Amino acid sequence: MDDEPQILRALRINLRARQYEVHTAATGAQALDVAAAHPPDLVILDLGLPDMDGVEVIAGLRGWTEAPIIVLSGRADSSDKVEALDAGADDYMTKPFGMDELLARMRAAARRGGTSGEMPRVRLGDLTVDLAAKRVTRHAAGTEDGTDIRLTPTEWHLLEVLLRNPGKLLSQKQLLHDVWGPGYDSASGNLRLYMAQLRRKLEPDPARPVWLITEPGMGYRYQPADEDA
Repeated sequence: MDDEPQILRALRINLRARQYEVHTAATGAQALDVAAAHPPDLVILDLGLPDMDGVEVIAGLRGWTEAPIIVLSGRADSSDKVEALDAGADDYMTKPFGMDELLARMRAAARRGGTSGEMPRVRLGDLTVDLAAKRVTRHAAGTEDGTDIRLTPTEWHLLEVLLRNPGKLLSQKQLLHDVWGPGYDSASGNLRLYMAQLRRKLEPDPARPVWLITEPGMGYRYQPADEDA
């Protein structure tokens, strides 16, 4: 869903060549109509539409579908990115973009969208995070024996929200709301503190995190090992 005909054509050609079924729209109203007529598995959306802001389209879609939404926009300001993520977008790419990267992000979004069930255990290097038992264990090399790593209730809640959204960029506002609740939207210092504590306990090198990633000006994401570059 984009307002630039040449981008629409390029996306349509490239995606159909890879066996995707593609429906396009040049305006926000058309996008909502097309999505209603052909419920999407994934949405690629521009913010600068001629009849409405793309954030309104995100809100309209989120009223009835959980399909992943990837924003593809010329707006590079972090406030635009945060607004789109808070409205319900799953990822944000800035134009100009590479088709290979877009396809990789589409595959990652599709994997996330297809794993709505329970994911009771997550491996992070030599760590096992048991979401059902609320337990983190560090294993000795070559064995299943391990030592428990103690997390505070808030550290655990923050880690759980991140792990249950693998690869998804979560805004600071969303994390503060999900972990601390309404009224904490501006408590970014709390979030930085607890992210630092989690990295000290879980990351091999807290100064160079490989799983708990900061996206400056936007938020944080849990980067699964199988998506590492």
